[in-house]
Formats: sequence, structure tokens, C-alpha cells
Amino acid sequence: MSRERATALLVDFDGVLRRWDPAVAAGVERKYGLTEGVLGEIAMSWGLLQPVLTGKVSHADWMTSVAEALTPSVGDPARARAAVDEWQRYRGEVDPDVLAFVREARAEGVRVGLGTNATDLLDADLAALGLTHELDVVVNSSVVGVHKPAKEYFQAACDALATPPSRVLFVDDEDRAVAGARVAGLSAHRWSGPGDLRYLRAALAY
Repeated sequence: MSRERATALLVDFDGVLRRWDPAVAAGVERKYGLTEGVLGEIAMSWGLLQPVLTGKVSHADWMTSVAEALTPSVGDPARARAAVDEWQRYRGEVDPDVLAFVREARAEGVRVGLGTNATDLLDADLAALGLTHELDVVVNSSVVGVHKPAKEYFQAACDALATPPSRVLFVDDEDRAVAGARVAGLSAHRWSGPGDLRYLRAALAY
């Protein structure tokens, strides 16, 4: 039996609508004599990441923990903090092709939500990137209290979109999130780049 046509779109933030230039972190790491990739490695360690993604700690507290973990590599707490602060000043860039797709879908009557594992800095990031009014709803894991790929996260997202799971198309660049969405009853597509947009337009069939 064929699926119902999707009438709502749920788009991931990092890796889909927002992209990061790896040269920025690499430049900070070189400047402070750090091993390449160490900033992201520490920040993404699950013990530090999980609490901030579920709203148990703030973004600021998370970065304090990253600086503390970085201190042995730098040898000085103030220098570690300076490295983290400089790294964090860069907030990524909007993918113009994805933004154009979001605008097009909304113009065709498709409700579009941002579905992201994020911190309490998300609203400020959306404002800084000019995205505050580009989405119908924002589903932030740190507000919901549970993160992708949990079924409860996707249930909350569908509730926010006021759309049943069977009518929501989810787009993410991580396999685990895509698999979780499918378990929750959504259609889901693994994002690999702007070349996917033709398929997504066809899936929405507007």
C-alpha cells in the first residue's frame, strides 16, 4: 500500500539547513597548538553533549565543561577558555539551496518545521542567521527534553506541526535520526546534498 502524500516537512538544522566550515575550527586549533579535531571531539563526547541536548544544562555551561576538559592540553585555564570562546564565535552558515526549498515548500502550503538536537542558544542562532521567520515551527530537543532519534521526539515534532506522522517528511543527514523517524511513522530521507532536492520536491508533490 502506498503512503499518503506528505503535507508537512521537518528539516534538520546542522548538516542540512546550516552548514559549518571545518577550516574555522582547524584555524583555532592551530592558533592554540591543539590537535586537529579536538574541540569537536570534546564537545561531542556523549557525557558532555547529552545533558545540553535535553535541556539539563545550558549552552554556556556546556562550553565551560569543554574548556575545563581542554585545559590539560593547553596548560592554562584562561587560554583554554579563550580557545573555546573564539571557536564558538562562528555560528555556521545557511545553505542557500535548502533555504530556497523551505521557502518554496511553504509558499505551496506545506508546513515546515525545524527538527534539531540543539541547545538553548538555538533561538539566538536562528536570529543571527536570519531564519527566525523562515519556519512554521521549531522543535528543539533541549526544550522538548528528549533528543532524536527517540520516538518521543518525533511525536512532539508532529504535534508541533499539527500533522500526523504519516503525513510528515523528515530530512536529516544522520542515519540514526532517519531510522528513528521511520520507526515513529514518518517518511524520512537521508540528506546527502542539494542533489536530493529534486526527490524531495517529488515526494511532497506540490
